[in-house]
Amino acid sequence: MADCEKNCSSCDKNCKERGIPKERPNERSRIGKIYAVVSGKGGVGKSSVTSLLAVCAAKAGKRAAVLDADITGPSIPKAFGVTEKATDDGKYIMPAVTKLGIKIMSVNMLLESDDSPVVLRGPIIAGTVKQFFTDVNWGDVDCMFVDCPPGTGDVPLTVFQSLPIDGIIVVASPQELVALIVEKAVKMAEMMNIPIVGGVENMSYFICDKCGEKHYLFGKSNFGQTLKARGVNDFATIPFDKALANLCDRGAIEDETQGYLKDFTKKLL
Repeated sequence: MADCEKNCSSCDKNCKERGIPKERPNERSRIGKIYAVVSGKGGVGKSSVTSLLAVCAAKAGKRAAVLDADITGPSIPKAFGVTEKATDDGKYIMPAVTKLGIKIMSVNMLLESDDSPVVLRGPIIAGTVKQFFTDVNWGDVDCMFVDCPPGTGDVPLTVFQSLPIDGIIVVASPQELVALIVEKAVKMAEMMNIPIVGGVENMSYFICDKCGEKHYLFGKSNFGQTLKARGVNDFATIPFDKALANLCDRGAIEDETQGYLKDFTKKLL
């Protein structure tokens, strides 16, 4: 279309530029900005970062939500201490609501037991992610963070293609082949016409209890420089922090006080 602004998330026209039509929230849900949190590999703390982003948004006065799209490895409920099962309002699934008012939907809320394995094939998993967006009564949400599984498989592709994503946040750790991973994320985002809005380097350094100095256990990475070279200027780091890990283990991520992602999150809101 001649007047296309390449922003499908704010456009209601179906055209060839759009490709696969985006899913829409139901009539009881009004969702503002939507960010997908992705990583090139597992074990980099992506779910912890997603949780912190939602916490920072809530503490900034925004109505935040987390859609846990990691269907086979859900960990968002654990970080927030959510143990209750999902209910419904007679038509749609109701999300859990944390003490800060963050709304959460995860497959763990639908299982009989948290340790029950989710043994499903890709298409069914992808369909579940879309249902979490369309069949949940999210109510009024200012910003939603979608916790994607690592890599560029079925679920991230479904999220990018089917949900009206406003931007992607890349999570990495110093020991990765950062340049390669960022390039893959950038190229996938470009294919989907979704901008990368920032990056977070987790486990970036360790502050010694005795000397108070920063120690880069994996050496200093070039993640920030790699992002800048691709036009992405928003970048944050999170150190090894025993207290933060303990909060996640206890389901008390909302009690985090260091504000590692406070300034980073404000730029997204």
